[in-house]
Amino acid sequence: MGISRTIGVFDSGVGGLSVLHHIRAALPDARLIYIADSAHVPYGDKQPAYIEQRSHTLTRFLIEQGADAIVIACNTATAAAAASLRGRHQLPIIGMEPAVKPAVAATKSGVVGVLATVGTLESARFAALLEKYAGNVKIVTQGCPGLVELVERGDLHSAEARRLVERYTAPLLQAGADTFILGCTHYPFLAPLIGEVAGGHISLVDTGTAVARELKRRVDTELPPHVRLGMVGSENFYTSGDAGHATRIVSSLWGRSITVQVLPSQFS
Repeated sequence: MGISRTIGVFDSGVGGLSVLHHIRAALPDARLIYIADSAHVPYGDKQPAYIEQRSHTLTRFLIEQGADAIVIACNTATAAAAASLRGRHQLPIIGMEPAVKPAVAATKSGVVGVLATVGTLESARFAALLEKYAGNVKIVTQGCPGLVELVERGDLHSAEARRLVERYTAPLLQAGADTFILGCTHYPFLAPLIGEVAGGHISLVDTGTAVARELKRRVDTELPPHVRLGMVGSENFYTSGDAGHATRIVSSLWGRSITVQVLPSQFS
């Protein structure tokens, strides 16, 4: 016998799979339910009220499916909706935030670059992180329109992808940054290309491991155990977009063949 719990995870699209990999490693026996809200991607250029509404809708679906805890695997949605979700629901709700603290600790040049969506960079939450942790370190921010869409297409190595990465990393390199924060859960899938373009001396920091660790801590300390026999970890994947396209991209990014289901219409 062992402990099994259901973890609900959502993102604007497939980017949150970068976090889901860490969650699976931290909770190997858990049932994972993932929603790629690809009909509404990207969140970064939408109004906070719209993102908040989508976050509540997706959370309601995950709770109906038996989720014991929710992970908002999106920096923009965390900024827009984490507070109101926590105000409405009693279960653990774990959000994302750009890894300013570890990046500030890691930099040797005293300059940290942030690659993020416009929505994240404009949020009060991000401003508060800078105020709290930046100290004497110079933070250079760069909005990255188009990178989310590349990952949504599974386009991680094309000439277009390289052009965009070169464009967005150039100002950070010119400012002397030696550490880049990957401030969107889609961006870790572009990490090999970003590292290749920026150079091997650049440290790339994301928060997937920290989020999975915090999730495990809260699940272990706050939730009563669910015990069942023959426990095996499982995953269910949903999308608000096209199921065929999502199945192809999610299978590629997850690392094995899976089937993505379409969200019921009232949640799409």
